[in-house]
Amino acid sequence: MSKPIIALLYDFDRTLSTQDMQNYQFIPSLNMEPDAFWKEANKFARDNKMDGILAYMYVMIEKAKEKGVSFRRETLVKMGKNIDFFEGVETWFDRINRYGARQGVSVEHYVISSGLREIIEGCAIRDRFKEIFACEFLYNEKGDPVWPKVGVNYTNKTQFIYRINKGILDISNDKDLNASMPENNKRIRFSNMVYLGDGLSDVPCMKMVKAYGGKSIAVYDPAQSTDAAKMAKVEELLRKERVDYIYPADYRENSPLETTIKHIIKMMAIEDVLSSESQRQTEEVGKESEE
Repeated sequence: MSKPIIALLYDFDRTLSTQDMQNYQFIPSLNMEPDAFWKEANKFARDNKMDGILAYMYVMIEKAKEKGVSFRRETLVKMGKNIDFFEGVETWFDRINRYGARQGVSVEHYVISSGLREIIEGCAIRDRFKEIFACEFLYNEKGDPVWPKVGVNYTNKTQFIYRINKGILDISNDKDLNASMPENNKRIRFSNMVYLGDGLSDVPCMKMVKAYGGKSIAVYDPAQSTDAAKMAKVEELLRKERVDYIYPADYRENSPLETTIKHIIKMMAIEDVLSSESQRQTEEVGKESEE
């Protein structure tokens, strides 16, 4: 009998990494400050009544052309090496996996990000994820980006939770995703999911996981704990019941975040045992009544 699976779902920028992934190397390669780049991308979206995620991807292509900056898939992958993570992130996954194994469950980790898959693929923790759902470019025969292959905005992030639920990870496979599937055939129950994100852009996923019986956690940069305005936005997520918990993005051993995640895993593991026992008894009673 296979072990029950618990899925930890992460936003990436400012959840695992300390800032937006483009800020580390791509934007500086344009000889621009991050604030200037994002201001221009957001203005382009507003002026053209365009999806903000597709707008920033378009501006990346155009700015690279304008500045004569090499911009290919392998270039972006290499940029992933420069990502800085919050404390404890690089050892987090092994620690959590070991704890899950002691509780009799398998823990899987997924990224659902509006950042770039290419950059994430080059980072130090890439191999810790079962799958990465993120924006990605389509490249021509010369290796140049010509079109968004995948765009992950704030609301369509939720489709990837359904994919994880059913085990349909190929994003081109909509047929099986939309097909009816009995609850007991779904690979990972919603109630066995934990979503970790950093703010308003994650609210649809946070609310969805929470509503279906999973847990949602908002994390914030520990450095902003003294910034009343920024903390008010995080605390509002808890007040409005969009998340279950808020914690600083401290992934070190025995941090409050790690302690709570372990409690959640233990609780989910116990609920799986009780659910299995209930199902077993129901089946036995059903057989007896047939006899």
